[in-house]
Amino acid sequence: MAEKIERVKTLIVGSGPAGYTAAIYASRADLKPLLYTGMEPGGQLTTTTEVDNFPGYPEGIDGPTMMVQLQQQAERFGTEVRIGMVTSAELSDEIGGIHKLTIDDSKVIEAETVIISTGASAKYLNIPSEQRLRGGGVSACAVCDGFFYKGQDVAIVGAGDTAAEEASYLANICNKVTMLVRKDYMRASKAMQHRVTSLDNIEIRYNTEVDEVLGDQVVEGLRMVNNQTGEKEDIAITGLFIAIGHKPNTDIFKGQLDMDETGYIITKGKSTKTNKPGVFASGDAQDKEYRQAVTAAGTGCMAALDAERYLATVETEKAVV
Repeated sequence: MAEKIERVKTLIVGSGPAGYTAAIYASRADLKPLLYTGMEPGGQLTTTTEVDNFPGYPEGIDGPTMMVQLQQQAERFGTEVRIGMVTSAELSDEIGGIHKLTIDDSKVIEAETVIISTGASAKYLNIPSEQRLRGGGVSACAVCDGFFYKGQDVAIVGAGDTAAEEASYLANICNKVTMLVRKDYMRASKAMQHRVTSLDNIEIRYNTEVDEVLGDQVVEGLRMVNNQTGEKEDIAITGLFIAIGHKPNTDIFKGQLDMDETGYIITKGKSTKTNKPGVFASGDAQDKEYRQAVTAAGTGCMAALDAERYLATVETEKAVV
């Protein structure tokens, strides 16, 4: 049962590039934002060793350092950053209504506007050996962790554009890449398929799935199974990369916000507006197409601007009445 109640103008949920950029813009607009970090402060970038494609860093920067700097920048303008997770939400249907979000099942935040920047989490196969060896050779980000397997043999699971792109990336630094495709075809675009098939050190195994990841403390091999014949085969690898998609972290808003079939929040037109007045969505929680730090930051900016304009409209309507 929630006991404490606090009222704020703008509540930001999530602390990745989208959340912190929203905080920077919202605080500069004097919206006095309160930001809760969620379960993974800094978001997915905290697990990224090197970020080379974010503008303004000509020499690159590691993900955790970048997120610390974004937080410091948001705090410089007055954002209050707290560690905590939204565990339930009651979103108003009325223009100018108050949204109630509960933090860690114990504190209620009443917010005039809410910016959702909860991101998305990588999907895993959820087999015991895979989960046991996460961090010991099993990864969901080839671009993040591929460097550690330079010159070695690795495998990747997936059949879409992301899997093809990561397989191509790994092929440039690894000795051999075995690509496991569950069906007898790839879902990736023709261009991405051509890129994969043109690389001599990528071997594609169709109708093939992971049966078991081999190794005690670190990945030492992979037992594959042909899902048509049932035949199993062991190969020696040191890294296994899972590229089967992401799940948006939006479950607590289901039934209140419009979402697509996979849980991505639907926003209106080119804005960050949701179907609830005063509630905005940014970053990977609503973007399943690009999922880049720079695009997440862009939508975080948009969400703050949308929130500022919404509050101004509400104040104008109150003044007229």
